[in-house]
Amino acid sequence: MIDGGEAIRKLALNVARYTGLAPLAKPFVGGIGAILMLHRVTATPEKPNSVNSHLNIAPGFLDTLIADMKAGGYAFIGLDEAIERISSRGKGGQFAAITADDAYRDNMTEALPVLEKHRAPITIYAAPGLIDGTAYLWWDVIEDIVDRSSRLRLTTANGPTVIDCSTQGRKIQANARLTAWLTLEVREEEQGAALRELARSNGIELGTGRPGTLMSWDEIRAMAAHPLVTIGAHTINHRNLKRLSEADAQHEIDDVRRILKEKLGREPHHFAYPYGYASAVGCREVGFVRDAGYASAVTTRHGVLRAEHAGFLHALPRISVNGRYQSVAHIRTMLSGLTTPLANAGKMVVTI
Repeated sequence: MIDGGEAIRKLALNVARYTGLAPLAKPFVGGIGAILMLHRVTATPEKPNSVNSHLNIAPGFLDTLIADMKAGGYAFIGLDEAIERISSRGKGGQFAAITADDAYRDNMTEALPVLEKHRAPITIYAAPGLIDGTAYLWWDVIEDIVDRSSRLRLTTANGPTVIDCSTQGRKIQANARLTAWLTLEVREEEQGAALRELARSNGIELGTGRPGTLMSWDEIRAMAAHPLVTIGAHTINHRNLKRLSEADAQHEIDDVRRILKEKLGREPHHFAYPYGYASAVGCREVGFVRDAGYASAVTTRHGVLRAEHAGFLHALPRISVNGRYQSVAHIRTMLSGLTTPLANAGKMVVTI
């Protein structure tokens, strides 16, 4: 199945590349630096044809990208120093900070050797509920349920319905339907119970405990002790904060600091909003994070960093380095700043 939105984005990237617009625009709109966003980094994904395979890049590509950016004048620095440079409105030259969401084990086993080679720091945002296994990587759970079924029974607010999962194309549609159901129709606090009931009613037993793709607490502690690694907060349960009550949202933002300090011996200073798009984080959530005392917070909004972000340290954009755009040429175009207004209705300074 062709993703029309992805096709249009790749067309825009290629037009910018082949017309030579990107390198011409970079001195004017390239900003002061960029925060890169990773999820998984592995040469051997468990399901290479998964609907979630876009979350993964190969470690070889990460190696090539960092080398290319360094050759292009980027200094790779930790997030603490990046915040200092943003606050000083770009003094010190163009920089890049690497971040990774969810604490996947391959960040340690496959990404870290690449980072050590380049002496490139990384901030990894962890959600304790995911590590403990009390919260779900629901996008993987949905895919597992769909993969194991030819048809599914789903109970919705409008009554029961049957979802066809008999072919690969139908499975892709089923994943999309269940994602919409879980993230739009089911209350945020009830997602875990809804997933368990979906599995139970279709004769599927969900696994318990931490997913094997995520680091354990012992592994996260070892990573936290590494000189290149900073552990940040990703809420307690990877909740969409905008769908929560004020009290529940503040609990997710405030108490994750206490939990991570208890587990790791140090309090996190940096925060990543789960999902990070418009329907997951707005002014209320940014205010909660700022008031909680974090030094910075990142969204998933696409954009380079500009001097003006000194006034928006709790709503910083990132450049997603993912499997859909696993091309140095594509990332160069994104880093030029040319795609920032294209992805954000003309906005050059991307916040929320």
